[in-house]
Amino acid sequence: METEAFAEQLRVGIEHAIRAHQLFPRAPETAVRFWDHKTPYVVHPILASALLLAEIELPDSIREPGYLALLWHDTLEDTTLPLPVETSLQVCTLVEEMTFDSFDDECERLWGRSSTTKLLKLYDKVANLLDNTWRKPESWNKQARHAEKLTDWVEENFGQLNIVKIARSVIHYR
Repeated sequence: METEAFAEQLRVGIEHAIRAHQLFPRAPETAVRFWDHKTPYVVHPILASALLLAEIELPDSIREPGYLALLWHDTLEDTTLPLPVETSLQVCTLVEEMTFDSFDDECERLWGRSSTTKLLKLYDKVANLLDNTWRKPESWNKQARHAEKLTDWVEENFGQLNIVKIARSVIHYR
C-alpha cells in the first residue's frame, strides 16, 4: 500500500475507533479506562494497533488487516457502532474472531480461532496488562497466565517477535 493511502486509512481507522468509544459506548463507564476513569478508552486499541505496526518482522498480509482489526477489536463488544461499511471481509472476520462474551469465554474459545487472531490477541493482552496494575493480584495473575500461554503460542508459531519480548517483561514485572 502506498504511504499516503496507508496514512489515510490509519487516520480513518483511528477516527472510527474514537467515535465508537466516545460517542457510542454500551455503558458510560466503558468510554474511559478503569484505572483513572478519565483516560479515553480508545488509547487501548490505538496502543495495541501501534504495537503491531511497530513489528517489523510481520508480513504486510498480517500487519495491514491486523492493525485495523486491533483498532476496532472492542467495537463490537463495547460499543453500539458497527464497523464501517467498506471494511474488508478479512478485517471483519478478525474483529469478530477477537470478540468474546467475557474473559472466561475468551480463555476457553480463543484456541479454536485463527492463528492471526491469536497473534492479535497477544497485542490486545499486552496493551491491557500495561495499565491493569490496578487490578487485585488474583485478577491480574489470571490475566497474566492467559497472556503467558498466548505468548508461548505466538513465539512457537511466529518466532521471537517484539511483542513476545514485551509480553514476557510485562507478565513478569509484577
